[in-house]
Amino acid sequence: MEDAAVAPSAPRAEEGAGPGPASWLQRLRNEVLRSSQLSVSLAEAPPVAVVAVERYMAESPPLPPPPSSALPKPPAPAYCYDVTLADGSRQEKCCLAPPLNALVQRNALRAGCRLRLTRCSYLYDEKKLSSGFLCLERLDVLRDPPDLPPGGREPDEPRRRPLKGGRSHYLPLWNNEDPYGALWLASRPPERVEIEVSKLTSLGHLEMNWRSRIHFSPLLVRILHKARLRYYGKPDKKLDIPYQAYFEVADSSGMMSMVLWNSLCPEWYNSMKIGTVLLLEQYGIKTSYPFKTQPTPGDSQMKRFTTIEISLNVRDPPTKVNIIPEKMVKPEWRLPEVRYRFVTRSELDNLPNNHSCDIIGLVIFVGRAERTRKREYSEDFWIHRWAHVVDGTSDQPFILELFATSQPDVFEHIHPMTYLVCTQMRVVRDITENTPRTLYLTTSNESQMFITGWHKGQPYTRDPKVKNFIQWIKTQSEADQMKKTVIGGYCPFPPAPNSFLKYCKNNKVESVLKAISEMEREIEDLHYREHKRFAVQGIISAIRYVSYAAEDASGMEPIQEGRVQSASQTTVKTTGMSKDCVTKGKKRSHRNKEANSVLDLQCASLKQQQHPRMLTRKSRIKRKIEHRTEAENLHEFQQEDSVPEQNILTEPDTSQPDRADKEGVSDAPEIEEMGRTSHDSWQSDLWTMVKDNLIDHLHYCTVFPESIPRKFDYMHKEFLIQQYNLHPAVYKPKEYRTNKEIHEFKSASGPGHYEVTILGINHDVAIDVAFPPIFCPEDPHLFRIEDIQNDMLLSCMSCISVCQQNTASNEKLYDTFPLSNEIVKAAVDLDRQHVICILDICRLEEDKVEVFLNKIYKIMETDVVNLV
Repeated sequence: MEDAAVAPSAPRAEEGAGPGPASWLQRLRNEVLRSSQLSVSLAEAPPVAVVAVERYMAESPPLPPPPSSALPKPPAPAYCYDVTLADGSRQEKCCLAPPLNALVQRNALRAGCRLRLTRCSYLYDEKKLSSGFLCLERLDVLRDPPDLPPGGREPDEPRRRPLKGGRSHYLPLWNNEDPYGALWLASRPPERVEIEVSKLTSLGHLEMNWRSRIHFSPLLVRILHKARLRYYGKPDKKLDIPYQAYFEVADSSGMMSMVLWNSLCPEWYNSMKIGTVLLLEQYGIKTSYPFKTQPTPGDSQMKRFTTIEISLNVRDPPTKVNIIPEKMVKPEWRLPEVRYRFVTRSELDNLPNNHSCDIIGLVIFVGRAERTRKREYSEDFWIHRWAHVVDGTSDQPFILELFATSQPDVFEHIHPMTYLVCTQMRVVRDITENTPRTLYLTTSNESQMFITGWHKGQPYTRDPKVKNFIQWIKTQSEADQMKKTVIGGYCPFPPAPNSFLKYCKNNKVESVLKAISEMEREIEDLHYREHKRFAVQGIISAIRYVSYAAEDASGMEPIQEGRVQSASQTTVKTTGMSKDCVTKGKKRSHRNKEANSVLDLQCASLKQQQHPRMLTRKSRIKRKIEHRTEAENLHEFQQEDSVPEQNILTEPDTSQPDRADKEGVSDAPEIEEMGRTSHDSWQSDLWTMVKDNLIDHLHYCTVFPESIPRKFDYMHKEFLIQQYNLHPAVYKPKEYRTNKEIHEFKSASGPGHYEVTILGINHDVAIDVAFPPIFCPEDPHLFRIEDIQNDMLLSCMSCISVCQQNTASNEKLYDTFPLSNEIVKAAVDLDRQHVICILDICRLEEDKVEVFLNKIYKIMETDVVNLV
């Protein structure tokens, strides 16, 4: 029988409410325990704060019953979530019922939010005495909650372990590679131990004699390479702490792999750094894992022992590890020094695909953290972000794809104007085309990253190329470099290949093409910050240009329309056709030497068509940058030579007034084009005929503030870093002071974007998507327009942003831009043609999903038609 709706009653005297304010959570707990069903529905529950949302491996699911239908059952959840609630006087850790997991996976239920419980129950652990906990079965996440402090004292016996399944530790909320929780020691201090060199063995001797020995003599080795953590837990496995971490260690005889197992990982992983000297006793030896990745040694002459590896375990045998202080390391031990393979940006163009190298540079762009699913339908994700760094040897930046390397304190604090060192990076270049466009570096399993604050004492500070970079930095003006800095937003990289045939070959999913009617289901399945790239067939049927000027003036945040708009969403007036979306712009369009002449001709034509109306902005007072001086950053490298401090990335001169406003008008007459419905839109005749008879019309043309790259502001550094990182698992009070919202920071992209309608090839469904012309005028190499030069429509739409920037000052934005004749002509040329559109999709959080048009392919290749 369904239990009646109740509200928790006041605590009884014998329950020991204790002094201080009464705890609503305690009353709720008591009320549930008194219920015959151990469950209550709540009629009018007060809001409570979410202090933490923590993840752990689920229990092995029971065997499924025989299938009753042909439809496959969804897989059982791989992970569980514990939610810590606070009512102002008490904290209570509760488990989340698995049907509500999607609230966490979309980041709707998150640390720092408020919620209202509508149903909860109590679960006992039948394998323990007097052990149980609240289970949240129904709840409402509040959009505009009352002010409620998230604090409150913890229970007398706080639970440090996960509530269900007998697990001993939590995992990081968004991936499995990072250390998380108090279980992981920050560091272990070096120990002073007496080393008897006569009792030591060598790696070379081990390889020759390991089969004939059970116990091995002590080893003295130096760590040369360190891999990220690997979590290998499974729901059906009961291992306590299923982690492993590989290291490459060396002595005078050569280099060998060493693997750290299970509970030794939380104890030692953070302390075992590159260059650390270890004394190992009571270790194991086993045959090497054949499929392990191998780092590229800095010393190509060093011998490698690949048949065996050192195994460090808590038992069988229990390994004894000592860290030897560097000042105690003696030359007669002949331990090898850590060597690197640093390359400059000018050398990168000549390196082959998959070449391993190390780099150092000044960060000028860092994108938001995004997630990629490891396997289809899996709940496991890689975390990655894009970054651009410069080193002064080329006008092109390093483009870096940075995956999490089990260094969350570094990964989460990469920001513009920091010195970034990345080791064991792999070159990715397009080797199938005569003029390769794609060239970037990606992290490997053994990559390590270091930023300002982490350089002191690192072995690479002695490398000649690192010293050369430091000398170059000393000659630079901080004001000049700050102009180029950008943070966050959508990053359309790597570009889709020039041909769809190559796209199919590079795509590893079973089905390359998705139907537009399937898109909504695919979007619904996206997790928080999950990025996917889809290919759909369709017909380009309408294009609209949307300016951000009106939106900036209103201060309203864009709302995304799906098939059904939720009651909590607000209707916002926009420009365009049908159900339009408010959006914010992006940055795309950069020119290299080969594209300059083409763009100049196109821009000259476009300048004659620009709308005369312009919005002028009031002069803005430039703020003086307040941050850690670059002189202090340089001190980390312990350079002996010095230069006058005022020459080291000096601050910009703020005494000069802003440039005078420029006014621009066009006397060119307006030209009527076939299909043009207004100055800022075009639609085909086919769209006019079918748009009112569609079965479904999906609207994903919104560009959210989080999608727009922003100019970096050191005064609000911590706020900006937090905006583009993943949401933390545990609530922390703000450690920064800012009264600004993210949309108030200066955009690094153009004054608007395009909304493109793609009609399904059966003329029954359509989807609206966005195309942001991305560019950064201060640094035209951030995103290059040549990436879409063979795509006439997108090339024309990108080109107009270049012309806008050339015509309008930074202090002015056009209210509305007409579609150029070139854009309309390119659209008319595609009229009624079946094309393939590559879409970039990312769930930002909750119901915010961005869908951007990345590439358009014409269907004209016979082999492609046969392939798909």
